Formats: sequence, structure tokens, C-alpha cells
Amino acid sequence: MNASRQGGDEESGLPRPSELLPPLDPEQLDVLAELGRRWPRLAPYRPRTYEALPVDPDLGEFRRAEVGRGPFGRLAPIGPLAPPPTGDGEAEASTDESTDASPEAGPGGAPALRHRARRLLLGAPLRSTTLAHESMRKLVALPVLAADALSSVAYGPEALLTVLVLAGTAGLDWALPIAATIAFLMLAVGLSYRQTIRAYPHGGGSYIVASDNLGRVPGLLAAGGLLIDYVLTVAVSISAGVAAVTSALPALRPAIVPLGLAAVALLLLGNLRGVRQAGMIFAAPTYAFLIAVVALVGSTLADAARRDFVPVPPTLPHATEGVGVLLVMRAFASGSTAMTGIEAISNAVPAFRPVRWRNARTTLTWMVGLLIALFAGVVASAHFSGVVPGGDETVLSHMARLTFGPGLLYGYTQAATAAVLLLAANTAYNDCPRVLHLLARDDHAPHIFQRQGDRLAFNNGITALSATAALVFLAFGGETSALIPLYAVGVFLAFTLSQAGMVAHWHRRRTEPHRRKNLLFNATGCALSGLVLVTAAITKFLEGAWVALLAIAVFVVLASRVRGHYATVRAALRLRPGAVTHVDARLPVKEAVREQAAPREEGPACRGEEEETPQQVRHLTVVALAVLDLSGLRALAYAASLGQPLLALHISPGEDEADRFRDYWDRWGDHVPLHVVLSPYRALIAPLVHYIATLHAQRPDLTITVVLPEIVPRHPHHRLLHSHDAARLRRALRPLPKIVITEVPFHVP
Repeated sequence: MNASRQGGDEESGLPRPSELLPPLDPEQLDVLAELGRRWPRLAPYRPRTYEALPVDPDLGEFRRAEVGRGPFGRLAPIGPLAPPPTGDGEAEASTDESTDASPEAGPGGAPALRHRARRLLLGAPLRSTTLAHESMRKLVALPVLAADALSSVAYGPEALLTVLVLAGTAGLDWALPIAATIAFLMLAVGLSYRQTIRAYPHGGGSYIVASDNLGRVPGLLAAGGLLIDYVLTVAVSISAGVAAVTSALPALRPAIVPLGLAAVALLLLGNLRGVRQAGMIFAAPTYAFLIAVVALVGSTLADAARRDFVPVPPTLPHATEGVGVLLVMRAFASGSTAMTGIEAISNAVPAFRPVRWRNARTTLTWMVGLLIALFAGVVASAHFSGVVPGGDETVLSHMARLTFGPGLLYGYTQAATAAVLLLAANTAYNDCPRVLHLLARDDHAPHIFQRQGDRLAFNNGITALSATAALVFLAFGGETSALIPLYAVGVFLAFTLSQAGMVAHWHRRRTEPHRRKNLLFNATGCALSGLVLVTAAITKFLEGAWVALLAIAVFVVLASRVRGHYATVRAALRLRPGAVTHVDARLPVKEAVREQAAPREEGPACRGEEEETPQQVRHLTVVALAVLDLSGLRALAYAASLGQPLLALHISPGEDEADRFRDYWDRWGDHVPLHVVLSPYRALIAPLVHYIATLHAQRPDLTITVVLPEIVPRHPHHRLLHSHDAARLRRALRPLPKIVITEVPFHVP
């Protein structure tokens, strides 16, 4: 089992921006040192110190972002460069003046308006060090992460009764035994996920458990099932919520699709603001729904107690089926849809406040207890009050009208139900981006899903989920009945593989305390989950389950292909002994040194773009390096071969990664001046843009050539898996004169 995913320090489960910059292993470090020893022959003329450069590259650190300043449009805004703490007041004044001289420093125009709108909607950017403060306490995490599971009591019991009512009174007699079985399944799965959280305190749920204990393909199957479930959770929850609204207000029925898309946009905006803000926004409807259902179940059972729990005879249609194994299994599979979302907490352990795993287990216990009580309570209340599915009214609405009457409490119950169904989709927004982050970390998804936005949210994952769910909602016209058959297959596939993985986990850990008890619970959960999976796949296959199964299979194939591509790229970029080439001997080294070191005949410098002769051009080459791999070293060698003043620049997302890169640079030989800039908001392009702009303001007469390594895959569709930083940098720096962007391609087979 991967030890890095178990135990460890409390913060290791948090996403780290440095994950995008993988470290070098010992073999690559040896190759780097060997290449560094050969560098004097490969590039005999180079400035090794800051004094040899025409500018002072030590421009200080980026200040905290100032709301309202965004000179580079869509790029993440950062504050101006603060001068280094030298105590020299004159130097500080000079640096500040240079910063303010940036041509786009002041607000104004379309970029500034876009920036103000972005800050108004999403809020100011947050530093990476504030990630712990963006975590949720238990009372906020419960409604955020349990909304999907708890809201399912609005349709899970009704789905169970809808199948049983086909067999009349004899079928309804099975309602309580089947509900008790489902409640036991909830308990078994909940206990299993408590153990999963403790064994895997950094989150991941079914994907991590299945991958570590069963292998890569089962892990991808579990991840595919989860991702399908998340997309359908958003689509089904919004569809059911819109249906509740249009049932109360029939005039809005023609606007089902626009209302649903507006709800998706609201969820997108709320989650882009960050975890804590989304929790505060979406907590109230879940608690309102809990209060409504508890009051409804309590009142209904109190009325039944006054009748000595004698059920009210229901009004039933004619029976169309007999009671048989298939009917009971269909009812069991349909009622088990109330369990969707039960895994959410195990996926989102890093979203909790410390001690994260303990708070996650406590919240999971609360959720499972509430889910069992509400599910069993609603089924029992329907049984004793004689309410059965039928007509255009839901079971919950019918019971509320019988118990409360058509008054304020009935209206409150319906409004709370509609609100929680609309917002239950928020559970998927907390989990889906984290699963995509884990997949990207393991090279099964594009690496852009590892990046966090200004508000410490996985913006790319949130946006992808919103777009996919909106397309599914639009394709099915917002009809809940058309979406439901696709729903259960994915989540129960993930449940089954997770339980099987935990069985394998306990089977190997023979010295663990309570091993046999834990193994028994997991094996029971695996068997019951597998039973629901098989039943749902068979009984709902022609109704649409085949679409979910096909989508999962396609996902596994695509994820495997993505991993294969990244493996090819990593192998091509890897520093290895055979990759270090010898110097080209066609030009003697001494002649090369003499040719590059000879002073040039210079003319008067031009501050504008008025150079007419080569002697008037003053050069500075800046090589932007993210990692020291073959593509980065090739870009560095190309820049050094030009024989111009050269500066290497590294944008680091954190202090630890910056120290690591400096160590690699020293191991290589420190042949070129290096400056490391810390990016306080995880952005890479924006700090680079600001740094180059500040250098330009310091020496407007210089022509600054920014050299970037570029990975060029052989197949065009593989370009989607890589960043396009050069194009973004070129667009951002286009307003500045005398800035040249050069890409050094590195072709990958």
C-alpha cells in the first residue's frame, strides 16, 4: 500500500501547488551534476553573478494583492513588487518608482473592468498559506457534504414504494423489511467509510482504496463510477428541484431548462468563491430540510401512536404484478438510491479543519445516523399513514398535507424540500474536483485539474463539472424520470470496489486490532453493494443504465491513454546518462570564447523601438524555468549560446519548492545567475509578467528576450494535456515595447 497516502502529518492531505513541479530522483541528480561539469565547455562565456547583468534582478517580493488592481486582465492579480529589505531608502524609492512606471499599472479600460467584475463575483485572491482557514468546521461540513445523501429521503422511499405498489397490498408488506435491509446497508457502508477515513486520512475515497488494494484498473473503474455519479447528482438534483418549483408554480414549466441552467450557474459561482463561502451559502437549506422532515416524521408517528400503530388502509390501484424475487430486488435497488452521496465525506477529508480525519469521521457518523433515521422514518410514516405513490403529488408532499394541512407548515416543508434538492448538487462540487485532482496527480487526467484558483478552489474541475452537468441536463430536457435510470450504477460500482479494497486491506494487515470485525463489516457491505449494482445494471439496463456503463468504460480507456502519454513525456524529458551529449567540436573552444567575449562596437542606445543598426540593440535574455529537465536545460543552453547577458528565472509556488530548486541549481554548478520569485497566490504566468514588466521599467533601453521551453507532442490532440504558457505570456506582454518571446521546442515522440 502506498504509505504516502496513509498516516503522515496533518497537513499532508492538503493540495500542494508544488505537486505540479515534480522533484528529481538521485539518478537524475547525478546526471545533472555531470552535465554541470561539462557546462564550461558547452557555454564557455557566461555571466555568473548579478554584477555582470545590465539590470538588478533582485526586485524584492510580491506584496499582498490589492483589490482593484489588475493590469493584466484575466491573469491572477498580484500586488506590486516590494523592494528588498536592504535598509537603503534611496534604493526603495527607485524600485517603487520603477514599479509604478509600468505602462499598465493603473486601472482603466476593459481589463480593469473585467478584473473588478471578477473580484466582485469571486472575491479577492487568497494566499496558499490561508488554506487551513478555508477549511470547514463540522457544523458547516455536515450540510455541505451530506446534502446529497440527506436530500435523497425526498425520493428514495418513494422510489421503493413505487415498485412495491405494483403488487398491491402484498407488495407493500415488504416495505418495512426492505427498508430495514437498506438501513443495514447504510450502516455497513458508513462503518466501512469510517475505517477508510482512518486508514486514508488524506481523502480519495473509492478511487484511492481500490487503486491501492486492487490495482490501477479497478481504481479507474471506481473513479469513473464516481465521476458519472457526480455529474448525474448535479443534473438529477437540479431536475428534481426545478420539478418541485414548477409543481407549485405551473406557469414556470415551459422554463424548466433555463431555470436548471441558471441553477448550475449559481452553483458554479458559489463554489468558485471557495469552500468556506460555498458552505455558508448552502448550509441553511439543508438544515431547514432536516427540521421539516424531523417535524413531519415525528408528527406522523405521534398520530400513529395514538392509534396504537394500526396502519391506515391505503387506496391502491389494481395489482399488475405478483410478489417475486425480481420485484423485491427491483424495489431494493430503487430504494437504495437514497444512499447516493454517502461517500462524499471520505473524499473531502482535506476540506475539514484539523484534526481532519477525526472531524470527518464524526461528521460521517452524524450523516449516517440522520440518513438511517430519516429514511426509516419516512418509510414507516408512509406505511402507518396509508400514503402510497400516485398522481402528480409526491409521497412527502402528500404526508405533509395530511399531517400539517394546507397551511404555513406545509408550505415550509415544500419550500425546504425544493431548496435542498436544488442545492444537493453542491456535494458533487466539493468531491468531483478533488477526485479529478487525485487523478491528475496520478497522470490519469490533464494536469490542469491540479491547479487551484485565486480562492483556493479547483476552478478547472468545478468548471468541467458544471459544463458536463449542464450538457446532460440540456440533453435530457431536465426530465428527472429520464435521468434516474443512469443514476445508481456508477455510485454502487464505486461502493463495491471500495468495500472490496478494504477487505483486501484488512486481509493483509493481520496484526491490526479488531481486524476480523472490520473485515466482516466490509465484506458484508461489499456483498450488499455488489447485489444492488448487479440488480440495477440488469433491471435498468435498457432504460439507460447502459449509457452509464459505456461512459465508465470510455473513461477508463481515456484515462489509460492519458497516463501513457504523460509516461512518454516524462521518459523523454528525464535526465539520463545517454541524454548528455558532447560538445560540438567543429568550432574550437578557444575561438568560440574569443568570438563571444570580444567587445562589440556599440552605438548610442535607443530607449524606443528605433534601432536601426545591430550596435544600437542592448540585450538581456531571461530563461523562465519551471523544472530542470531536458527541455529546460535545452532552453538554457540555447540562450547561453547567443552570447548575451543571461538570467535564469524560476517562479516558485512555495518556499520549500524554491529551496529545492536552488539546491538543484547548485548541484548543476550555478553557471548562470538565478533568481527565484515566490508566487503567493499559486499563479505562474502573472508573476512572470509582472517581473518582466518591472525589469523593462528599470531599463527601458534593453531588448528583453524571454526564452521558454515548449513541449511539442507528436499528436495534435495531446496538446490539450499541456499548458500554453507562451501564448498567454505573449498576449500579456504585447503592450510593452522591446519584449521578445522565444519558444525552444522539445519534440516528444
